[in-house]
Amino acid sequence: MERKTLLVGLAHPDDEVGAAGTILAQKARGDRVVVVWLTRGEMTEAFGPLPAEQVAARREEHGRRAGEILGVETRFLDFSDCRVQADAESAWRVARLLADIRPDGLLTWGDAWGRGMRHPDHQASGKIFRDAITLARIAKVVAPAQPHRALVPVFTYRGAYSSIPAVAVDVEPYVDTIHELARFYRESIGFGEREWVERRLRHAAEPYGLRYAEVFDAWETRPGTVSHLIPAEPADAGEPMHPERAQ
Repeated sequence: MERKTLLVGLAHPDDEVGAAGTILAQKARGDRVVVVWLTRGEMTEAFGPLPAEQVAARREEHGRRAGEILGVETRFLDFSDCRVQADAESAWRVARLLADIRPDGLLTWGDAWGRGMRHPDHQASGKIFRDAITLARIAKVVAPAQPHRALVPVFTYRGAYSSIPAVAVDVEPYVDTIHELARFYRESIGFGEREWVERRLRHAAEPYGLRYAEVFDAWETRPGTVSHLIPAEPADAGEPMHPERAQ
């Protein structure tokens, strides 16, 4: 079985709680998962009046610990918390990261407008990572690295009003570790209340006849219930995924 790489591109440490089961499911398949946070989450008020750089150091440690719990690679970029801009320069920077990681799939923020999801850093981060997929194909953007021209299907956190086809990942085997990660953040910054996590997983699962699920928008691939996100079959309808070719 060919080993795949899933890139999880997010804004802040703790964003990954909403995809923890999916990350674990991909790992269980034997694949590589890399979680990248654009910021260090230094604007949180969880530590009181601590200077931003000291908060950032603590949050980097949170990311390292989250990576240990999930068993994945983690990386931070140095975008400023609450100031992420989805501009060309940001997408170029992340494109060079993609040329290094060379993912086979991307899980990131989408365009949902529910509470929490509509944080401007979430909106901007999702667009940056999605734009970077195209830019990473262009040799002059990522030089001296080699361009990454493999197909990279996109999955995004799903909002209540999304019209994009949905894919549901069965995460029941990983519930204990999901709660372990949430407990770590709850004890560290006060986020990740157990009842909320449990309710969210069960609510997402109900339409699919599952006990626990995480549900995402499937931008280019077939919707339905899966045990992991990648590899994924192309969607039957709509625009086909862009073929591999030089730019």
